[in-house]
Amino acid sequence: MARVSAGARLHFGFQNLSLAHERLYGGVGVALSEPRVTVTAEAHDELDCPDELVAEYASRACALLDVEGALVRVEETLPRHTGLGSGTQLALATLTAIADAHGVAVDVREHAPALGRGGRSGVGVAGFEAGGFVVDAGHPVEQFTTQTPAVGEWTVPPVVARHTLPGDWRFVLVVPDAPSGRSGNAEDESMRAVVERADPALGDELAGILSRRILPAVAEGDLAEFGAAVSAFGRLNGAWYADEQGGVYRPPAGELVNALSSSPAVVGVGQSSWGPAVFGVTDAARADAARAAGREALDRANVSGDVLVVSSAERGAVRAPDFK
Repeated sequence: MARVSAGARLHFGFQNLSLAHERLYGGVGVALSEPRVTVTAEAHDELDCPDELVAEYASRACALLDVEGALVRVEETLPRHTGLGSGTQLALATLTAIADAHGVAVDVREHAPALGRGGRSGVGVAGFEAGGFVVDAGHPVEQFTTQTPAVGEWTVPPVVARHTLPGDWRFVLVVPDAPSGRSGNAEDESMRAVVERADPALGDELAGILSRRILPAVAEGDLAEFGAAVSAFGRLNGAWYADEQGGVYRPPAGELVNALSSSPAVVGVGQSSWGPAVFGVTDAARADAARAAGREALDRANVSGDVLVVSSAERGAVRAPDFK
C-alpha cells in the first residue's frame, strides 16, 4: 500500500495583481509541518474511493497516469477552504499515492494543472515538492488576464526563491469556526474583480517589501523583521481585496488579527489566503504564550475554533517507505 502525507501551507499574498505590470500574481508563502493530509492507495482494476472530492481527483489521476484504478482512502485531511491549501495538498497527495501504488513515476508540477491546481499561486505545489518558504514568479500578464485559462491550460509558476526557515521559528494558527473562504467559481469571480481594478502602485510597494525586507529577514534569520514585513505584505494585499471580502481582513479574521497582534509573544500576524485562518509569527521559546494568545483571540472575537503552534516544513510530502 502506498501512503503519502503533506502538510498545510500559509499564503501570505501575491506580489502583483495589476495588469499594468509585466507579471501577474507571484505567490509568497510557507509550507507547514502540520496539520497534514494523508492519503493511501492500492493498485486495483477500478476506482474505489468513498470520499467524493478525493474520488474526483483520483479519477483524473488515473487518467493522467494511464492506470485502471485504485483503492484510495483518506487517513487525515486538512480543513477545507480555510486558507491552508487543502485542495492542492489533497489533489497532489492523491495523484502521488496512486502513482506509487502502480509503480509509476510522477511529476506533480507537470500534472497539477490538469487537477485544477497551481493556476494562480505556485506556493502549494512548491511546498508539496520540497517544503520551505517559497516565492514564485507568477505568470506573464498576456497568459493570465482577467479571464482565467481553462483547467490544464497553464503551467505552475516557477520557484524564484526557496529557503529553509530557522528551526526555532514557529507559526501560531488560529482557525475559527466561521464560513469557508472563497473557492471555485466564487473565488474566480472575486479575483477577476480584484484584477480589473488593482492599483499598480501597490505592486511596487509589495515588491519593495519582499525584496528589501522579507527575503533579507529570511536570509539573516531575523524573526522580528520577518514578522513585521509579512504583516505589512498581508495588509497591502488586503487593500486589494477589501471590496470583495468586507475589509482588509475578512470577518472575523480582522478581530483575530487585532487581538493576536497585541500579544508580546507574536511578532507578526496575517490572514492566510481568503481565510478565515489567521496566523502569528513566533518562536519555540514563546510557543505556549502564543498558543494562549490564540485562544484569547478567539474568546475576544466571541467565536470557537482551533489553535495550533507549528513549525515550517523542511521537506516536501513524505512517501512510503520513508513515511514517519
